[in-house]
Amino acid sequence: MTHTGGGGPRSRGTWWREAAITATAFALCLLGGALKEDGSTLSLPPAAAYLIAVASCAVLPVRHRAPLAAMAVTTASGVLVPFSDLLLSPLIVAPAVITAYSLTARTERHAVSAVSLTSVALLIASTPLFGALSWKDASRVGAVAAFPLVAAVLGHAVHNRRAYLAAVEERAQRAEKSRESEARRRVAEERVRIARELHDLVAHQITLANAQASVAAHLFDARPEQTRKSLTELVETTGHALDELRATVGLLRQSGDAPTPGDPAPGLSRLPTLLESFRRAGLEVSVHHEGTARPLSPGVDLTAYRIVQEALTNVTKHAGTGSARVGLAWNRDRVTITVADDGRGGRTGANATTGRSVPTMPERPPGYGLIGMRERATAVGGHLSAGRRPEGGFLVSTELPLPPTKDTARTTDGATTIEGRMADEATGDVPTGSGEAGDAP
Repeated sequence: MTHTGGGGPRSRGTWWREAAITATAFALCLLGGALKEDGSTLSLPPAAAYLIAVASCAVLPVRHRAPLAAMAVTTASGVLVPFSDLLLSPLIVAPAVITAYSLTARTERHAVSAVSLTSVALLIASTPLFGALSWKDASRVGAVAAFPLVAAVLGHAVHNRRAYLAAVEERAQRAEKSRESEARRRVAEERVRIARELHDLVAHQITLANAQASVAAHLFDARPEQTRKSLTELVETTGHALDELRATVGLLRQSGDAPTPGDPAPGLSRLPTLLESFRRAGLEVSVHHEGTARPLSPGVDLTAYRIVQEALTNVTKHAGTGSARVGLAWNRDRVTITVADDGRGGRTGANATTGRSVPTMPERPPGYGLIGMRERATAVGGHLSAGRRPEGGFLVSTELPLPPTKDTARTTDGATTIEGRMADEATGDVPTGSGEAGDAP
């Protein structure tokens, strides 16, 4: 095994091909050396024909690594043919034709100049200096000079074809890599979306169930009736959690589109039902509205609902307080949603309104609630900030875009329902803030 000009090892088939080309060129050289002056009579090749054949064919195996050197040697051998009393014909310059093809097929650098010089040199060498030039001699001279040019044209065509195929293959490889990268990116995005949906659907219900179980355990001996009520609510909450989990898993297991449309995605119109679930867990929520409510796009409506849901879940798990405030401020091009509590970090206490104990929650490491809320807000073109307030408690504030409307805005049915069902609606603005803190797992 040896190495080619590109540094790669030559296979056994390459060696046989090179040997066949060299042997053919050697035979053509000897056949050209056997031609007489008339161009039609053959005789035994003289010693000079063997010398020229050996010299010109010996460099053929190295024409890929040193094409210009091989071109120079084969051209010089052809130029010496007339001075060796041999007939300069296309047969005897076959090595020069082969090197011209190889030179233009493998590289474009100096190829045109080298082949042109070869043709000119052979043309000058084959033209008799004295005597008349017959039509037969003129055709032979033209063939001697033209054969390298024809071979160069063929080699250039092969070179362009190889370059085109290489470019097509490279584009195909890039396209394949792009498809693989895009597929991986979409899979990663889908995994994040599924994780976020499962978190929003299940963590809320599990948190409420945990809170209700804590209340039932705390009141088990002192207030049996209240304990029975908490356990009933716990059964309802866990049932809702199982239903949502079953629906989500069933949707993920479907191989195609759903045969029938599912339930509509939740939005702010379902906010009263959401707040009622938190009340059953011992958290009193008040709602404050500013401006005129306007319809939201489906994606923004779902995002607003999930952010309120997750923020109140965090209050239930971490705030150590029995109350929270939700603010909805409607502007011309955006809606600002705030969820705040006045918790001081205590882990136990009593709800002043209901007399029920606030559930005690063990400390847990930060989870993915805030991350999911930020991802949801960013996905619809909004912004979310969260952090502790200077006066105490925690605040989540998000701004979501509103669809463009005319000058006259109308109040949605969902917003009217929310205002009618909120018994503890706040009268003041909810403060805003920024920063980060722990959230529900």
